[in-house]
Amino acid sequence: LSAYDNHPADLGSETFEREKDLALRDLSRRTLHKIDDALARIEQGKYGFCEHCGRQIANDRLAAIPETTLCLDCESENEKEHDHETRPIEEELLSPPFCRTFRDDSDYAGTDGEDIWEEVARYGTSETAADLGGKTYFDDPQIDGDEEPW
Repeated sequence: LSAYDNHPADLGSETFEREKDLALRDLSRRTLHKIDDALARIEQGKYGFCEHCGRQIANDRLAAIPETTLCLDCESENEKEHDHETRPIEEELLSPPFCRTFRDDSDYAGTDGEDIWEEVARYGTSETAADLGGKTYFDDPQIDGDEEPW
């Protein structure tokens, strides 16, 4: 097949839709598996009891999420434990841009990122008068309360 008569964005849209369909199919399969597990727990007489602590799961929770296997407390603990797993491990080494150059919390006496920003901001920013808060003029320097202007 040829994409000669189609705009390249059409192929991107088709690829996106195909990936979305695959993700929705996978989600449906996982949900169906959870429902099958819940039906098996009903047959075993274990439905409505937390798999972790053994306490009874609240009826409101079961009404909202019938396939749940954990009580609210255990689910909250489970989410806290696995929260770090949601981001790539490489992010532990990264810091926000300029985070390493703003050194207000150290005794660094040299030029840091904040000083550079103040110099650059003198030539203008994308801020409007409404963004400037209590400043009277557009050319007021952006300084901290403990610093003297230039």
